[in-house]
Amino acid sequence: MKAIGYYRTLPITDPEYLMDLEVEKPVPTGRDLLVSVKAISMNPADVKSRAAKMDERDTPRIIGWDAAGIVEQVGLDCELFKPGDEVYYAGDVDRPGCNSEFHLVDERIVGRKPASLDFAQAAAMPLTSLTAWEGLYDRLGISRNEQNNWNQTILIIGAAGGVGSIATQLANLSGLTVIGTASREESVRWAKDHGADFVINHKEAFVPQLKALGLENVDYIFCLNDTAMHWENMAEAIVPQGKICSIVPTNQPVNLNAIFSKSVSFHWELMFTRAKYRTEDRIEQHHLLNAVADLIDSGELKTSITQRLEPINAVNLRIAHEKVLSGEMIGKLVLENF
Repeated sequence: MKAIGYYRTLPITDPEYLMDLEVEKPVPTGRDLLVSVKAISMNPADVKSRAAKMDERDTPRIIGWDAAGIVEQVGLDCELFKPGDEVYYAGDVDRPGCNSEFHLVDERIVGRKPASLDFAQAAAMPLTSLTAWEGLYDRLGISRNEQNNWNQTILIIGAAGGVGSIATQLANLSGLTVIGTASREESVRWAKDHGADFVINHKEAFVPQLKALGLENVDYIFCLNDTAMHWENMAEAIVPQGKICSIVPTNQPVNLNAIFSKSVSFHWELMFTRAKYRTEDRIEQHHLLNAVADLIDSGELKTSITQRLEPINAVNLRIAHEKVLSGEMIGKLVLENF
């Protein structure tokens, strides 16, 4: 089968940064699905994984964690899907990724593809939806009941990115007043179009901008961009006994004492945790993706796709990596059809 992978860590300018490959088609066992991949989308996780230090190896590494496709075969223990079902998922960072014509994935972290979306539109959604949903509802503990969130505010740092595009919509649907951050005219417009009530500039101090909106503090902060850089601003902007969640590991120490006197809680969110540690509740990602599909099909949630490339090959995947590395992506870039 066709796949895109690499044998060693190389700069993006190297011709072997990503390579078109022919590899053996896998066979599903247990609760694995064999999915015929129709579309994949790009995330910072792809670029970070490709940049990670790796010695030269005999077998290629295949990455990619966002896919939509059709179930080709199922393992003997599968209960949730059958051949012919259309699915979407993000997968497991500790297994081969979805940059391949056929892909094995545990059915417990797979959802049914939204019927109203084509494969490319659907492929834009899994990783960002899982991250946004878990961050808001599992980590920050926000209620999905609109009435419980009246007069509650959330600041979403990086509102125009892939996760931000979903988080702003979900927070808006949950009745929160949503303050997004963006620094360019087009990203400000995107954030407002996807559920942000207000937008402030994350390159400037937060509190003066919040006060200009009539707000002293915010109840929740969801940080989707450079935790260390925004730490002091977050500590100043969060309400006493508020909650902060971030999806970005720090590359330098941060002053935890800055949130001590306010009794603020801090949470990490990584949507790969359940799959990586084989947690007992990993089937929650199946339920979560199905709930997202329902919101999409009812018209309450919009796909975040902004660009398509075709076909799925090393040349186009390199272009996609370069787009992510530029730091100026709005929404999601998707590749479709091998």
